[in-house]
Amino acid sequence: MAKTAKTPHQHTHEGDGAGLHLHLRTLHPPVPIPYLTREEMTSTARAATARLPGPPAVKDLAFYGGLGALTVAGALEWPVALAVGGATWLVRSGRKERRATDART
Repeated sequence: MAKTAKTPHQHTHEGDGAGLHLHLRTLHPPVPIPYLTREEMTSTARAATARLPGPPAVKDLAFYGGLGALTVAGALEWPVALAVGGATWLVRSGRKERRATDART
């Protein structure tokens, strides 16, 4: 009986990428974090909300809400509701501008 030569077991790298080693470089630039106080936040919020228009009129809410309800119920198609709502908004905003210019003169 002949003796067979035993070969040493090869070492495998299980769990570390099968011998594939990637060297990654990461860059961490210094980023300054701004410190904001409560007073700065509230003054900025007040300045931003001062530019917003006031709340809409109740009759406008009722009209556009009803238009939306009719659309959801299927009584109106959405393009028709959009056209009616847009035309109404344009006509009402034109009237408001004319009243404002007439009041100034």
